[in-house]
Amino acid sequence: MKLFYALLFLSIPALQSTAQQASYTEKYRPQYHFTTEKNWINDPNGLVYFDGEYHLFYQHNPFGNTWGHMTWGHAVSTDLVSWKHLPLAIREENGIMIFSGTVVVDEKNSSGFAGTSGKVPMVAIYTGHQEGLNQSQHIAYSLDKGRTWTKYAKNPVLDLGKKDFRDPKVFWYEPEKKWVMVVALPLEKKIQFYRSPNLLDWTYMSDFGPAGDTTGIWECPDLFQVPVNNNRKESKWVLMHSPAPYMQYFVGEFDGSRFKNENPANMILRPDYGPDYYAAIVYNNRPQNTSPLSIGWINNWNYANEIPTHPWKGAMSLPRIISVKKINDTWMMVQSPVMSLIKQRTSPILWGKRSINNAMAVTGLENSWEMELELVVSSSGKTGIRLGEKETPVCMLYYDPSSEQIVFERGAGNQFKLAAFEKLNRFSVPFVTTGQKISLRVFCDNSIIEVYINDGDYVFTAQIFPEEKNPAIEFFSEGTGAVVNSLKAWKMKSIW
Repeated sequence: MKLFYALLFLSIPALQSTAQQASYTEKYRPQYHFTTEKNWINDPNGLVYFDGEYHLFYQHNPFGNTWGHMTWGHAVSTDLVSWKHLPLAIREENGIMIFSGTVVVDEKNSSGFAGTSGKVPMVAIYTGHQEGLNQSQHIAYSLDKGRTWTKYAKNPVLDLGKKDFRDPKVFWYEPEKKWVMVVALPLEKKIQFYRSPNLLDWTYMSDFGPAGDTTGIWECPDLFQVPVNNNRKESKWVLMHSPAPYMQYFVGEFDGSRFKNENPANMILRPDYGPDYYAAIVYNNRPQNTSPLSIGWINNWNYANEIPTHPWKGAMSLPRIISVKKINDTWMMVQSPVMSLIKQRTSPILWGKRSINNAMAVTGLENSWEMELELVVSSSGKTGIRLGEKETPVCMLYYDPSSEQIVFERGAGNQFKLAAFEKLNRFSVPFVTTGQKISLRVFCDNSIIEVYINDGDYVFTAQIFPEEKNPAIEFFSEGTGAVVNSLKAWKMKSIW
């Protein structure tokens, strides 16, 4: 059996190398969100920038289109938009799956993995998963910019003897010249913090939690420093993690050992208020004086294995630049898509001011597009944008003045009829307009919708599965006085 798997793994790089030649034209296939040529993916792992390349590692099943045989897939990019698929990075072996984790650039060779070669090690810290038995933290290293990996002979480097103890995020803490690990105790709803001088020996420092959303297991934590209002002179720390099947974050201070939340302990804040955004982490080793940059997995564990996509399953979000600001005495995360996405724009559509009388169509777009607009919403009825026909919408995003909420809904126009999917059909956030105005940036990519509201104060991400090609796009209002103040829209070119 070992020989069988060895031969099968050896054949996979050759199969993956054909990804750039694949047509990427299947039904529901995203064109500018990252997907693999084939088979299952979930959490982004090991996001790291090194020597001009952004690395994207990710949970991957090389053998099928549902969860299993967790191995790290690998891709690289110079602009975070166009990606090059690389051979598998760290592989399931000897009954140990490769669960989520981090990659760091060990510039000072604190681990000793470079020996005297003068090379800079990339070190992966990940959870080794033995089904039903144990989860512990393991490491592997690369001396060739992530192309090949060697597992540490003395793994694991941190083992509490637990079945649920996972998803280490590691970063260098410069004030105390040490590595910090943030790792989840899923069942206890806690995040633990450890320190190390060398990535090999780890010492416990503190716990955080339970707090906020404790309805699901806690996993995929991250801790990172964030500019306030995009000003590098002032910063806060964000602790972000995934209480399944959604995400939440806390904003506060980290003193090198403990994280202190500065928002109310029972407050639930989410980086994304839609149904399909999970396990996001930020990039390590970004150039100095740049803001944190995150990527998340677009799917939901309630129906992840069943979504109607073939031969691939799962996608990554658009990369998001993160800052924080204070709104009504609450520290809140602000996110915006990376600027390099604008190079995918083509065939622009420009509108001046137009009144919305019941419904107004946007024509000239296809299945993959971007739109920037400012709406003046009605004070007497719902105002928003709808994809699909009025009677059977695929999705809608609208402002409801009666409840002062922004609402995202999935409708009957979706052809995926699984009960778990249809149940998760309405998501909302409280929202008070300024002068009845709302700005939106909407990305539609065949089976994915990402909406950024008021320059990223709130984000909704969702999967959609329309039957028809090029479903109708309409602005609608159930009240009076609604106006599209301005609109810019583009078809988006494929990255493949």
